[in-house]
Amino acid sequence: MTESLVRGTINFRDIGGLPAAEHETRYGVLFRSGNLATVTHEGEADLASLRLKRILDLRDDEEVHHQPSRPGDVPIQRVPLFVGSVASFFSENLGLADMYRTLVDDSADRVLEVVRGVLADQPVLVHCTVGKDRTGVTVALTLAAAGVDERAIVADYARTEALLPAERNRAVIDLVRRVHPEAKNIEELATQSPAGVMQGLLADLTRRFGSPTDYLRANGLSDDEIAGLSEVLINRGSRITL
Repeated sequence: MTESLVRGTINFRDIGGLPAAEHETRYGVLFRSGNLATVTHEGEADLASLRLKRILDLRDDEEVHHQPSRPGDVPIQRVPLFVGSVASFFSENLGLADMYRTLVDDSADRVLEVVRGVLADQPVLVHCTVGKDRTGVTVALTLAAAGVDERAIVADYARTEALLPAERNRAVIDLVRRVHPEAKNIEELATQSPAGVMQGLLADLTRRFGSPTDYLRANGLSDDEIAGLSEVLINRGSRITL
């Protein structure tokens, strides 16, 4: 299944309906996706119907230059992650676990900026190039701070792999192989989102900080902000019957 909520995009979806204890996340509040460079005319109408108040674009300057967004009238907040380091993951044969550890260790201030951007305005969209890694990590940590169940966070992250079009995957793999012929983890880095990788990241943050939320707290997120995330993202009037 590769259907996208906004036509012309990939991996565009609503984060509503995820369990959070006996409640669930609100629909129409937080969205995640790949880039908006190829939004179709019909997709522009789809995007407008979401009434977004903010878009958090996690791509670097070169990515934005080559694939500029088509956001309509929605304000864009740029929060570049992995600046200058993406190629190193291929050339040094690092995997997704290494990538995510680098992100949370080296870009904690920017991770926090994304989380605060979600809190500042809703509905809000978080996106990078395909909505897999930078988006996957920052959305996962945002959901964790709001109180979403860890299994649901991991499942939402893992869902991306099934939403990436096969033709896109083949083209990206071929391109990277030409540029980095010695790279060993191309398919994992470019096309996969294994549940175990996200489970490992959350476990690592728990081991080092106490919990993923405590990682955010250690880097400056206040208890009031954590409570605010729960308030805006969790529908307290919705109860899940087990």
